Amino acid sequence: MFEEFKKFISRGNVVELAVGIIIGAAFTGIVNSLVKDILMPPIGWVMGGIDFSNYFFSLSGGHYDSLQAAEKAGAATINYGRFINACINFLIVSGALFLIVRQVNRLHILHKETPKTPPRQEQLLEEIRDALRAQAGSRPTSPPADRTP
Repeated sequence: MFEEFKKFISRGNVVELAVGIIIGAAFTGIVNSLVKDILMPPIGWVMGGIDFSNYFFSLSGGHYDSLQAAEKAGAATINYGRFINACINFLIVSGALFLIVRQVNRLHILHKETPKTPPRQEQLLEEIRDALRAQAGSRPTSPPADRTP
């Protein structure tokens, strides 16, 4: 069983998946900082300083000036403003990732389109082959000799 597990864990796909998950987790922090610290302030400024994170419904019936006050009082709340922020965050992240993937695909296509020249030895061998074909095509071919007695 140990050998089977060792074989499973050492396969390339499992290792690549683990690396992808670790890099994805690290990338999440970068993306969250990009959205929270760089993109959301200008969006909030353009929208008149609206902070969606403070929008909520109190299920307990009391009135609270802010979400923090409601949470401090232990009131049950539906925090729809945080949901709106999460949706905006998703749209920004998906748009940014779309642009990144689009550029990577464009570079990949450009990389594929550049024809690679074969090594000089292969070029010389092709020239010799073509010359031999041309030479064989210019010779008159004689029919095979009849060997019947």
